[in-house]
Amino acid sequence: MAAGASVGGVGRAMAGGCRLLLLLALGRAAAPPGGMLYPRETPSRERKELGGLWSFRADFSPGRDAGFVQRWYRQPLRQTGPVIDMPVPASFNDITQDPSLENYIGWVWYEKEVLLPLRWLQDDLSTRVVLRFGSAHYYSIVWVNGVQVVEHEGGHLPFEADISSIVQGSPGIPCRITVALNNTLTPHTLPPGSIQYMDDKTRYPKNYFVQNIRFDFFNYAGIHRPVVLYTTPSVYIDDITVTTTSSESVAMVQYQVSVVGSTLYSLSLSLRDQEGKVVATGDGPAGELKVLNPNLWWPYLMHENPGYRYSLEVKMQAQANEMLLEDVYTLPVGIRTVHVTSTQFLINGRPFYFHGVNKHEDADIRGKGLDWPLVMKDFNLLRWLGANSFRTSHYPYAEEIMDLCDAYGIVVIDECPGVGIKMLESFGNKSLQHHLVVMEELIRRDKNRPSVVMWSVANEPASELPPAAYYFKTVIAHTKALDPSRPVTFVTDANYALDHGAPYVDVICVNSYFSWYHDPGHLEVIPLQLTTQFDNWYKTYQKPIIQSEYGADSVPGLHSDPPLMFSEEYQKAMLREYHSVFDKKRKEYVIGELIWNFADFMTNQGTTRVLGNKKGIFTRQRQPKSAAFVLRERYWKIANESSCLPPVIKSHTLFL
Repeated sequence: MAAGASVGGVGRAMAGGCRLLLLLALGRAAAPPGGMLYPRETPSRERKELGGLWSFRADFSPGRDAGFVQRWYRQPLRQTGPVIDMPVPASFNDITQDPSLENYIGWVWYEKEVLLPLRWLQDDLSTRVVLRFGSAHYYSIVWVNGVQVVEHEGGHLPFEADISSIVQGSPGIPCRITVALNNTLTPHTLPPGSIQYMDDKTRYPKNYFVQNIRFDFFNYAGIHRPVVLYTTPSVYIDDITVTTTSSESVAMVQYQVSVVGSTLYSLSLSLRDQEGKVVATGDGPAGELKVLNPNLWWPYLMHENPGYRYSLEVKMQAQANEMLLEDVYTLPVGIRTVHVTSTQFLINGRPFYFHGVNKHEDADIRGKGLDWPLVMKDFNLLRWLGANSFRTSHYPYAEEIMDLCDAYGIVVIDECPGVGIKMLESFGNKSLQHHLVVMEELIRRDKNRPSVVMWSVANEPASELPPAAYYFKTVIAHTKALDPSRPVTFVTDANYALDHGAPYVDVICVNSYFSWYHDPGHLEVIPLQLTTQFDNWYKTYQKPIIQSEYGADSVPGLHSDPPLMFSEEYQKAMLREYHSVFDKKRKEYVIGELIWNFADFMTNQGTTRVLGNKKGIFTRQRQPKSAAFVLRERYWKIANESSCLPPVIKSHTLFL
């Protein structure tokens, strides 16, 4: 669900001005070459976590450009002026008592000094040292010991740099990592936004501006995911791509491996089951592994052993600098297939019905920062609820969260940050090229995940505008070319007869809020309006449909009988009205329902938002509202009706 919002501030050229526009103009036209394997420790690779407290300074200069003019990256940040401690990973907005930081727009600076192990620093050309960020929002420039090593646009995907030449040969000297981070959104970023200067001097201070956005969640900023240093040999496994096919008794695992640093190398591969038994072997950079009587990857509640994964161990040996180098990387592999018909979504040849949620990476204090206790609480609530799926609304989630989806069998619609694409200029070539890059980075990161069954390229864009036809035709075709193995969608709230992007998707995902944003308070209109919605979309496109958002705000503890808006009773009543229609249409062509939202979340301030969006079935602190029990009863009932659900799970439903 998207909405207009704004954040105020005082500044000058930073926010919409010269420095940022220059950086974006120099941005990449394509994703950087190479792979983006998750940094795992192996016999040939080490990893050092850089989480904890970093030095932090926001640039409050009038142009937000003092850090660049004074070259703060050339010296320890504490020598440039006052710094504070800032936790990483976390958003910076809610950490302090400073209201100007809560709503800050512009450049902020982070710094961390770290000592590296001596064995990493031997200048023998055999070890490669890499600095990797899980994500930082939104535009990042990184220096190591005053030398720029990488810059990256986008707030939700990883980026990294080889820093070997900078840190090696200097043992005992701290490695100083400096990050400049800008959270400004423009018409050509993803998500888009715009800077508006308020020139009425009788109402606003000099140089006052607001950051306008067209999405309904708080634009948290900071280093949101883990920062790590890791090593590889100088000749190393750079990327692995795996696809799978299967029948009842045989599965085929197709693989491609890329190696960087030498053309003279050998590769051997071993696929092991969860007991460590080798079930298939191969060699060379591309090939196929044959697995007899495979254990397939099944979604949660569709099998007694969901989320089954094999381990693909890839070993490389290469001769370089008169040394024999070996690199080892182990990739979890789930064997499963996905297929879409005009009325069904099939996983491993069996009909799959999405009964799940939409989420946000959002919590008190930490904002969008990765937090393990919160992550585990959310997964325990998902399984308690009987949810088998979620959409990463409205941006890619942390890799650590995606790992758990793979392991627990939680099916994922993997969405890029294409939310709030409302302005006409956001459909131009500059925006389109960046959108293509984002899809390349997302697919490169998540292509091997069995939990990811569909890509979503946008949420609620202005797809009724004529340029949307070419825009989404291009983005979807590009996505399919990068990954032919998965269906592609985007989530629409447009009229079925006016949507220019819908012809190109494989699954129709539609958001609607009957009796909330439309005919507020009138629950009686839902059956007719929702039925008409489904019938119109299916008659037009003959494609399966997911109700990708529906819901109502409820204030915890607010009660009303008869149900009135914002009460817990109204939220329950709305859900039941929707569910009655779902139950009819899922016998035909509706293949899923995803509640908006899993939990309450923060938004910008506004007259319709009381400390955020309250459409969660759980509070922001993860306590259940009445609607959570309605949804739990429904989801377990759907699961128990499934012919794929083993009796052992059916009999223990009440105890989960």
